Amino acid sequence: MAETVTIARPYAEAAFRLAREQGALDRWSQMLHLLEIVVQDERIARCIGDPNLSSRQLESLVLGVCGEQLDGAGRNFVQVLVGNDRLGVVPAIRALFEDLKREQEGILEAQITSAFALDDEQRSRLVHRLESKYQRKVSAQVSVDPQLIGGVKIVVGDKVLDATVRGKLDAMAVALTH
Repeated sequence: MAETVTIARPYAEAAFRLAREQGALDRWSQMLHLLEIVVQDERIARCIGDPNLSSRQLESLVLGVCGEQLDGAGRNFVQVLVGNDRLGVVPAIRALFEDLKREQEGILEAQITSAFALDDEQRSRLVHRLESKYQRKVSAQVSVDPQLIGGVKIVVGDKVLDATVRGKLDAMAVALTH
């Protein structure tokens, strides 16, 4: 995994710099999302690893599938990726690009896992509290995990707030065995 990120980072940073210079962060985000979908399609993925397919044929295939949804810079980006045999790392490039974009926009990514589905008001209150705590805008992904029994678990960056019944039971079990 670390190797993929290491390979993808310079491409993500280059795309981000170009997008920022052009004032087109959202456009690049859309283009990279499209590229990710295309390269993850099983038929295209087989072609990426096919030694019988030349770089030019692979480039034509990907650009043909993407069509007019890629601008000139996006098409050039695909050419560079194909030429350097890096089309397979597009998902990692996109993830790194999105991280850079969120950082530029001052947005923190939070993962909220709840034992039960949260309604809009509960979600809003949680996000508002996180924004107050971190003094930044928070983009939250919410999921449900019934195994938590009750409460919520919030992950922001490398910080974890575990206010779940399952987390408390696990902590008690550790305390009792030591």
